[in-house]
Amino acid sequence: MTLDRPLDARTARLLPWIVAVAFFMQTLDGTILNTALPAMAVSLGESPLRMQSAVIAYMLTVAMLIPASGWLADRFGTRRVFIAAVLLFSLGSLACALSQSLPMLVLSRVLQATGGALMMPVGRLIILRNYPRAELVRIMSFVTVPGLMGPLIGPALGGWLVEYASWHWIFLINLPVGLAGCLVAQRYLPNLREASSRFDLPGFLLVAGSMLLLSLALEGVGALHMAHAKVMLLLLAGLACMAAYWLHAARTPEPLFPLTLFRVHSFSVGILGNIFTRLGSGAMPFLTPLLLQVGLGYSPADAGMAMIPLAAAAMFAKMMAARLIGFFGYRRLLLGNTLLLGVMVAGFALIGRDTPLPWIYAYMGLFGAVNSIQLTAMNTLTIIDLEGPTMSSGNSLVSVNMQLSMSLGIAVAAALLGGFVDLGALGESEQVLRGFAWTYLTLGLATMLAAAIFMQLKPDSGRSRSVPTPAVPD
Repeated sequence: MTLDRPLDARTARLLPWIVAVAFFMQTLDGTILNTALPAMAVSLGESPLRMQSAVIAYMLTVAMLIPASGWLADRFGTRRVFIAAVLLFSLGSLACALSQSLPMLVLSRVLQATGGALMMPVGRLIILRNYPRAELVRIMSFVTVPGLMGPLIGPALGGWLVEYASWHWIFLINLPVGLAGCLVAQRYLPNLREASSRFDLPGFLLVAGSMLLLSLALEGVGALHMAHAKVMLLLLAGLACMAAYWLHAARTPEPLFPLTLFRVHSFSVGILGNIFTRLGSGAMPFLTPLLLQVGLGYSPADAGMAMIPLAAAAMFAKMMAARLIGFFGYRRLLLGNTLLLGVMVAGFALIGRDTPLPWIYAYMGLFGAVNSIQLTAMNTLTIIDLEGPTMSSGNSLVSVNMQLSMSLGIAVAAALLGGFVDLGALGESEQVLRGFAWTYLTLGLATMLAAAIFMQLKPDSGRSRSVPTPAVPD
């Protein structure tokens, strides 16, 4: 490892703050958009039920670029890559605010996500390489807390800005923070570099191509309304890229994600369980603000406030997750909690115009707690048995899997909603509510079916180890 200047005491104090602010920007932007989508749709001349591509574009780009973040930091230096990431994120935010159409907004979100994909992994790398192991838990906890605050503040702030200013401000607020971040990072951030190993570019292109093609296939069913032949072609091409990567990884000395990862039983179950569970539950932060505004007629500010109990309960439940895992074990907890989570997703179908607001708040909080326990258990299960050289690549794949499965979940939910709701009948509230109800019921059933994956766990899976902290919190 090379360092272009020593790390003084003042820099050591400021580093966690710089990374924490970057993490907060990233997680805030991931949630602030959801309550603003209906207002943005009106401004851009689109249907609110076709705005999911702005969310999916961000998540998918982040998923595609995470595997390259460590190599880029080693090759060009952590300070250069971090500043470039903040600049790209800020420029993407400005482009989003200036967008005049949905395609322009989607391209701007891709630019924004390119920066977002690098900010937190590179920031975390800076922390890991600058502080002794004895301090890492304390510092990483400090860095993580602002990230947990993003989902708590984001929906309410987004709704408030839309109602009392305009949707453009949900992107413009990133600009002064980004400018200050660049100036502080240039002065205080160390430029760490290591001898970079050969980057698996063919593997990266195959994985990225597979993710992109599969997402486009699902989008083609929903918002793009492609012919079935084109959707099938995209689907087959995505599966072919996935199969080609599997063959490539089997004969490459240092693949992007080594196949030896999948010899670890808990890792395989965790990855597959994550994907199929999030196909059902991962779309809820996108789908529920639409239900509240498009289906129930809530204002953006009220819809944002209704999402606060979900995030607050999730933070509280995360503190209880380790005890529950220790008491029940991974197999019993994930079996029961997955079924409960599916029932709760389906339960959103019962929300109607006559449902009292306090009941909606309470249900949101209960769902947030159950979902948080599920995500914590799935993510820790996935990495708990990884050791040695597989830990780094396994953590990276978990991060990719989280972003990819959430984007696929949103695409599936949007396709279902588009199938159940006639876009020409958006003014007919009962027809729209029925469409939402059927979408929630279908997603709930899909979530419950994921319990079959966790049935494959051994009764003692993970019991011999303490619950680890995932590299990327939910």
